[in-house]
Parts: sequence; structure tokens; C-alpha cells
Amino acid sequence: MLTSLAIRDVVLIERLDLALGQGLTVLTGETGAGKSILLDSLGLALGQRAEAGMVRAGQSQASVTACFHLAPDHPAQALLTEQGIDPEEDLVLRRVVQADGRSRAFVNAEPVGVGLLRRLGALLVEVQGQHDQVGLADPATHAGLLDAFGALEARRNTVADAFRDWRGAERTLKAAQEAIAQAQRDEEWLRHAVEELSLLAPEEGEEDALSAERQAMQQGERRAEAVASALSELQPRDRRGSTGPAAALRNAARALERLPAPNEEASPILAALGQAQDALAEAEGMLERLGADLGPDPRRLEQVEERLFALRAAARKHAVAVVELPALLRDLSGRLAALDAGAERAAALEAAAAAARAAYAQAAGALTAARQEAAGRLEQAVAQELAPLKLDRARLHIEIAAREERAWAADGQDRVTFLVSTNPGQKPGQLDKVASGGELSRLMLALKVVLARGSPVPTLVFDEVDSGVGGATAAAVGERLAKVAERLQVLVVTHSPQVAARGTQHWRVAKGVRADRAETRVEPLDPAARREELARMLAGETVTEAARAAADSLLRGAA
Repeated sequence: MLTSLAIRDVVLIERLDLALGQGLTVLTGETGAGKSILLDSLGLALGQRAEAGMVRAGQSQASVTACFHLAPDHPAQALLTEQGIDPEEDLVLRRVVQADGRSRAFVNAEPVGVGLLRRLGALLVEVQGQHDQVGLADPATHAGLLDAFGALEARRNTVADAFRDWRGAERTLKAAQEAIAQAQRDEEWLRHAVEELSLLAPEEGEEDALSAERQAMQQGERRAEAVASALSELQPRDRRGSTGPAAALRNAARALERLPAPNEEASPILAALGQAQDALAEAEGMLERLGADLGPDPRRLEQVEERLFALRAAARKHAVAVVELPALLRDLSGRLAALDAGAERAAALEAAAAAARAAYAQAAGALTAARQEAAGRLEQAVAQELAPLKLDRARLHIEIAAREERAWAADGQDRVTFLVSTNPGQKPGQLDKVASGGELSRLMLALKVVLARGSPVPTLVFDEVDSGVGGATAAAVGERLAKVAERLQVLVVTHSPQVAARGTQHWRVAKGVRADRAETRVEPLDPAARREELARMLAGETVTEAARAAADSLLRGAA
């Protein structure tokens, strides 16, 4: 419900803070005092159109803040979650209007679009006035209201589930049919591509493995070349072995051995040359063994490169990365399999979609029958409320018309519309087209009395619902407003003392002058001030003791 309303610099209101409670709150005051400014201010917070003229003269901006206390399961909480706003127990809507007419909107201090503010407002407050009707006058709400009255939520949920199943089966069928049609158009290419890729048989991660293996073999080849080069430097350079380091060492040793005796000085040199020959032979053997170990398999390197190049060529051909080739093969194979088994699968999906449609139609038909029964009860219940409201000739007609199949939806096959005729023999018409302003407000009140239990909107606002009536009819209006207020929070702007006496909270709206400027004030009334206000409403400009006594009588009757 609405717990507080803070208004700053709106038309004639400089600063106003109102705390609201449960039950029936009445606003009274002289004509022109500014009661409509309060409703317009609340409308701003609920997302209604902003105008520059709403900013108080001489001020740069106006602002309105409305705070609501909501149950955790209220539909507004789900909408907040959908919009990425953390739901809280208290919901604060704020609207700021600049002097040039531009406006900003906030929800729980987070900036939002006015559209979201309007969607939230529709879930929080209904306004029933002589000119602007929000809520029951909207035919889009009628099916939900009828279902709530008839306790048909379970049937409606069954229909919604069946509708989702049906639409899901149709989407699956459509996707399969499109896949089959696409596959048929590309059949020749598809079969060739699957055959080609199947022969290639790409594997997950194969490119990385081949690239690593190729790089390793290329590095091994370069190392083998270096070993071979070193070995060639040690080995003879001609077939006779007459050149090279080994031959040079042997030749040097033979030359020293030919020295004439005594040649003891050559012994150490000959020993060193012998050691050099041994070391050279050992190095040559080690290089030969290393070369044998390092030498890559030229055939394997060729195979790896051929495989790698084949994979990359296939990837370029199909405009994908090499890593995507296995998935591409699976996809194309699936399309080909769908083509081969297309007729059988399509028949099965068509049967499933037909069965889902039949299930939806059966559930929707049961909902239609239940709605027709509930509509009769609702018409009778509203008729009982109309006579005391001086609308005894009016009748509510609930039209339940079948939609075309293309318009079937999660809420059923029906288009539910509340129609009204205000005189016998008159053709029923839409609520806001047939009734006058006062009649429409009272019709809305009668509907709300009956439908209050199922309403998700916690706050109702009635603007002069008692217009044009008095006496017993005004008393009946007051009684029904109080009855609705037992379940919902109700705010009513009234000129009727019979209605005002029913309020659990009474505010007086008055216009005065302060610092040479007109100003609208709202005052909560204590019991004494309330008695005086009711007497004023009964007597007019001059309040008499008889009027005060009549006010006491009204208050006692409302207690």
C-alpha cells in the first residue's frame, strides 16, 4: 500500500509530506482548493505525463516521492527483479520535473525510464475518476479479473502450461522443417562435404599436436645437420683417407719416428700425438652415435606436414578454423542424417505438435466453460450493488468471445470484455463509452466491491465518485467504499459528508495566501476538526449547531 507521499513545488504546493495508513482515507475541501493537485502529483510518481506547468512558479523543478510497502509476492517485486533492481520491502518511486518540462524517474534511488515507472504504477494504484479511468476501464484486465473472481487461477495456469508446450512443439517442428528444407537445397554439396571431411577425419586438438611434432622434428633436423657438419670435419676428405685431422696426426707421428737416434726428445710428442689420435677417434664415434640418434625420420616429417596442410586446406575451404573442423563434420553429418530421416522425424514432430494443440484446446475449452459460469455469478453480484448506488437500471454484461486461432494465448482462447447498459433496451457498450462520468465512477465502485478479493493492486483512488448524488445514494457510496477499504487501501476525493464520515483518516485540503502567494495545504483532522468539517459540508458557508448535530449523527452511523 501507499505509505507516504512527499510533494515539493508542484503548482500551489510548496512542501507537503503525507503519511497514509490502511483503510479509507477521505480528502475534502472547497472547490478549487487543490485536491486535484494531490492526484496529479501522485500521477507523476506513477509515470503519468509531466508538464512544465506543474512546476511551482519561480522554482527550477518539482518533485514527488511515493513510498509503498509491498508483500514479497506482489507482482511489482517480480517486475523489479526482471529489470535488475533488487526488490525491497519498501518501494520508492520518485519523479523530478524541470521547469522546461523535462523529467527524470527513479526507483529505489536508481534512475529508470518513465515507462518502467508507468508499469510499476499500474501494479500499485488504480485511479477511478470522472474523466480519467485507469484499471477496470482497460479491457486487457478483464479476463484476469473474471478469473480472480471465479477462483480460476489453477485452470488458467494449466492453460498457460499447455500453451507453452504447444508453442514449444511448434517451434521444434518449424526448426526441423527448416533444417530439412535447407538440407534438401544443399543435398549434393552436403553429401560431398561430409564424404570429404569423413575421409579427412579431423580430430579434436589435432592441429596443435601436429604443429608441435613438426616443430620438434624440424629442430631435430637442424641438430642432426650440425652433428653431421662436425663429423665431416673429423673424417677424411678423400677416398684414400689421406686428408683430415686423423691423417695429419698419423703423418706427424711417422715424421717424428724417422728422426735419427737417439730421439728421446720425440717420445713425449709421440705420446701426445697418440693420445690425440685416440681422443679424435672417440669423438668421431660419439658424433656418429649422436647423429644416428638425432636423425629425424624424413618420411614421418613428410606425413606430418601433408596432414597438417590437408587440415588447413579443408579449414580454408569451409571458412572455419582447423579446430572447428570436427564440429563442422558433426553438424554437416547431422544435417545429412536429418535429411535422410527427415520425413519420419517431421511426421513424429507434427503428431507431437497436434497432440499439444489438442491438449491446449481442451484446457482452454474447460477454462472458457468455467469463465461463462463465473461471468453469470459476477453479473448477479454486481447487479445487487447497483440499485443502492442509484444505478438500478444499469446492468453489467460480460462478453466472452472466441478469438481467432492466431490470437490464442497463454490466458486462453477468449476475449473477455466488461460491457454495460445503463437503461433497459440499450445495447451494451464499453464501460467508458456508455456511462457518464458519475455513473462510470459508481459502476467502477460496484465492480470493485465485488472484485476486491482478487485485485493485485493494493491502493485505489476514487475522484468524486459521489458526484451528482446525495442522501441515501451518497450513503450507499460511502458504505461500499468502506467495504472495499476492508481489503484494500482506498483514497477518495469527496464533496459528500455521507462519504467523508466513513473515513478512517480525514484530510482537509485548503487554499490560502502566504507571503503574497497562493498556497495549497493539507491538514489531517482530529475528531473535533473533523466534526466541524462535516458540519461545513452539510451547512455550507455558515456552520450551525444543527449542522454539527447532523455531523455527529453521520459519525455515529459510520462507526
